[in-house]
Amino acid sequence: MKAVNVKPNWLNPVHLLAFGFGSGAAPKAPGTFGTVAAVLLYLPLSLLSFDHYLLMILVTGVVGIYLCGKTAEDLGVHDHGGIVWDEFVGFWVTMIAAPVGWVWILVGFVLFRFFDILKPWPINWIDKKVAGGFGIMLDDVIAGVMAALVLQGLAWWF
Repeated sequence: MKAVNVKPNWLNPVHLLAFGFGSGAAPKAPGTFGTVAAVLLYLPLSLLSFDHYLLMILVTGVVGIYLCGKTAEDLGVHDHGGIVWDEFVGFWVTMIAAPVGWVWILVGFVLFRFFDILKPWPINWIDKKVAGGFGIMLDDVIAGVMAALVLQGLAWWF
């Protein structure tokens, strides 16, 4: 995504959340910085029970549709590079039922960034064809599902 010179309103909680508490404002690789912030939030979230973790993903995903869509609308830029709430949720999807430990968090991080950046089918199709907050969220959720499948395969293998 090319750089966009449109700034969020940091006093607007919707923009603050959509920009990942400011992590999406990084001048280079905002999606990666957003995912790093997601890792930091994952640490306490990983202590939730499986059911509560899935509920958290459902709630943050649904809320993310609004956050990302409203912020994109306010800024006048579909899927502004600084909107990283979708990276938060996508990474958290990657880590569903992941093995415990920093190695697995790092592997999940790398896998999620791989799928989010390269956007293999169907992610690239969704990214181009599905509009609004739903589209912004959906491509990252699918990247998270693909990364989770690979992560679980690696966990099974090792």
